[in-house]
Amino acid sequence: MREGTSNALAAVRTAGDLGDMTDTMQTGLLTLLIFGAALLYSTVGHAGASGYLAAMALLGVAPGVMRPTALTLNVFVATIASVKFIRAGCFSWPLFWPFALTSVPAAYLGGRITLPTELYKVVVGVVLLYAAVRLFRTAGQAAGVVTGPPPRLVALALGAVIGLLSGLTGVGGGIFLSPLLLFVGWAETREASGVAAVFILVNSAAALLGNPASLGLLPAGLAFWLPAALAGGWLGAEHGSRRLATPVLRRWLAAVLVVAGLKLILSSG
Repeated sequence: MREGTSNALAAVRTAGDLGDMTDTMQTGLLTLLIFGAALLYSTVGHAGASGYLAAMALLGVAPGVMRPTALTLNVFVATIASVKFIRAGCFSWPLFWPFALTSVPAAYLGGRITLPTELYKVVVGVVLLYAAVRLFRTAGQAAGVVTGPPPRLVALALGAVIGLLSGLTGVGGGIFLSPLLLFVGWAETREASGVAAVFILVNSAAALLGNPASLGLLPAGLAFWLPAALAGGWLGAEHGSRRLATPVLRRWLAAVLVVAGLKLILSSG
């Protein structure tokens, strides 16, 4: 009897040790992935939310934890990117404010809405696939011809749509705004990056304010992930505010986003 009890206790301890080891490995791997995402995204004025979401999806982080974690990391990295790009002269207030005026309240509203887990997986999966396509197609894009500022009403309407989607999913909206500004010719490359950085900052903060209770879901691993994101964000924004991002690295990141997006969508059934 005593021998059986001892064996059972030993099995419990072994399972606990393996669980702790798995958690440590997951935290360490996520730390590296978050550093890489922050580094790559911040070169184009983004804060990396879609990269963080992809990394968390690949490693099986609970959906309820993903949104507040991505938004929190976004706020810090976007702050660094905003300062870097503004100091480099890559920001336009007249271009920024019409989008932000409607996106901020919409992001706040989106942050207050909690989607069912399965629906959240699908929505975020689709967003990651979209982000992958945009990253791949614009990887080697040079500065384009600026045709003029956007019509005021169009910017206000688009800002509201992007803001709502940002709050619902936990992205800052830059992955939608930057390609739009470049494709239509409303900004050149670095100006679009600077506007996107500040846009992501205000939307991410608004989404978090919309659901402050979600901050209670932030994992202990954030103590490691946040310094990694800050380091990657500083290095990437320092490089990106002076020169264009490396096309090959952005295409590799696009491939990671595809895998993560498909994983979320396929696991939603």
